[in-house]
Amino acid sequence: MRDGNRIVVSGTTATHAHDHDIAPGNARAQTTYILDKIAATLTALGAGLEDVIRTRTYLTGEEDAEAVSRAHCRVFGTYPPTNTTYVVGKLVGDFRVEIEAEALVADTGET
Repeated sequence: MRDGNRIVVSGTTATHAHDHDIAPGNARAQTTYILDKIAATLTALGAGLEDVIRTRTYLTGEEDAEAVSRAHCRVFGTYPPTNTTYVVGKLVGDFRVEIEAEALVADTGET
């Protein structure tokens, strides 16, 4: 959703448009896929990954934290956005990772 200069991409999981789960059980691969989906959403809304100021990551297991962090850093590069990671009991579906993103872009007056 875009409102002025703010874009919010809510809970994104590693599922294909046809309800096909991507990389079951592989948190790092799921993270990469999710961040690619977020990037595509941002592009459609006139922004890019460089505009992301915050992400929130939800994991089903603490053991995935390092792999997910590495994938996050690979996608965002040298200056990643702030990130908060939560370990939760379960996510909807059979996912190990879910990510939200917030971005700020130049205000074009469009919604």
